[in-house]
Amino acid sequence: MIRACTNDQFVSISAIVNDAAEAYRGVIPPDRWKEPYMPDDVLAVEISRGVRFWGFEEDGELLGVMGIENVKDVTLIRHAYVRTARQNQGIGGALLSHLRGLTERPMLIGTWAAADWAVRFYQGYGFRVVIPVEKDRLLRTYWMVPERQIETSIVLACPRWES
Repeated sequence: MIRACTNDQFVSISAIVNDAAEAYRGVIPPDRWKEPYMPDDVLAVEISRGVRFWGFEEDGELLGVMGIENVKDVTLIRHAYVRTARQNQGIGGALLSHLRGLTERPMLIGTWAAADWAVRFYQGYGFRVVIPVEKDRLLRTYWMVPERQIETSIVLACPRWES
């Protein structure tokens, strides 16, 4: 079942994010890795800024989360994670498909350039990698990330996107 996450699921959201983010250890630049990957105070700020998390639950257990955030004229997919033990079972795809159905706006996704598995996942759902100069502009326009993250990230756009 997919449903909007509630405040009482904060601890579960944090646990899923930090469990699944272990895949980035040793892949993304070491200066971008943190321990934990997303501290609770950062997660709280993301939620307070408008990231709405949706969760995939099975037998009452939250197995995956994906955030959605409306920024200006687009919708961003933010913080998409599935528990490591439950990856590659369709949970991420179900969440992405559900969130795509929530908006008519163009959707953008930012991820680490070195996370080739994430890039392939989104491409499998019709998202395309934008050219580097467009990526830089989009990250500066729609995200609040440091320059180093802009250098080491990519942006994928849904088919509705027109640059």
